[in-house]
Amino acid sequence: MALGNRNSELSSPMFELTFLGTAASAPLPRRGLSSAIVSHGEYRFMIDCGEGTQRQLLASGLGFRRLEHILLTHPHLDHLLGLGGMLSTLGQWETLDGVSIYGGKSTLDKVEDLIYRVVFRGGRPPIRIDFVELKPGVILEGDDFDVLAFPVRHRGPDCYGFAFQEHSRRPFLNDKATALGVPPGPERRSLVQGQAITLVDGRVVQPSDVLGELRQGARLVMTGDIGETVSILPIVENATALVTEATYSDTDGDMAREHGHLSAGQAARLARDAGVKQLILNHISGRHRERDLEDEARAIFPNSVIARDFDAFKVKGE
Repeated sequence: MALGNRNSELSSPMFELTFLGTAASAPLPRRGLSSAIVSHGEYRFMIDCGEGTQRQLLASGLGFRRLEHILLTHPHLDHLLGLGGMLSTLGQWETLDGVSIYGGKSTLDKVEDLIYRVVFRGGRPPIRIDFVELKPGVILEGDDFDVLAFPVRHRGPDCYGFAFQEHSRRPFLNDKATALGVPPGPERRSLVQGQAITLVDGRVVQPSDVLGELRQGARLVMTGDIGETVSILPIVENATALVTEATYSDTDGDMAREHGHLSAGQAARLARDAGVKQLILNHISGRHRERDLEDEARAIFPNSVIARDFDAFKVKGE
């Protein structure tokens, strides 16, 4: 599916990540259930929608604008039960014409039951809802970034993670463009898109005159709940930032395997082996102290941090 053009050609390369809920399985006094917002320019994506997400969204200050894409990692209720209330609110406020919900078949089956048999039983939802069944590969294509889905192993079928990948790009050199007399506006946009322009005095400016060296775009990988790391190593490799879970500590390795989750140590070893730049841990349970989990991860991969509700991160390319 292609994303519409929102004139992001001259924007700085960056994904902005805001956590709305970071608890595992059940809410904690200071942690809501799983949800996060990924923004890039004018685009916004919600990853999972646990119970209470709409309140967290309002408390974050982000609001409901442009919330057209909701990506669900798997069919467990702690990751999707907030959808009913949020979709009802979106319809009442008339902030959107429609929303697309992405998930595996099992996930979408459960969401459709929630929406059509419970929340809007006997009536029509107040906004258009499109259901998009996930398959591995690119699921959304933008002018300067793509969104990919990849399978993960958790408990049950149809579990996915998501990778947000900026295209490699040559940065626009404003100083050079100004020195050459290129005016702000469509002329600069044409040069960014690889098209030569002719100035009013007849001089021709080539893209190579105002574009810098090729730079690698930002890459943000979010695994959702996951019980092993070997199968996703190629996906995670060299990511700018990896977001994954730390439900358990290494001392609870047997319990983590039994329930299809990771320890903080496992997540850190994945980040180390994959050569990622930053590890952000979430899906935190009440059975461990946050400091202990963070220390466990940092002993293996120093650039590790545990996310709290409303924490925001900027994931920048080169």
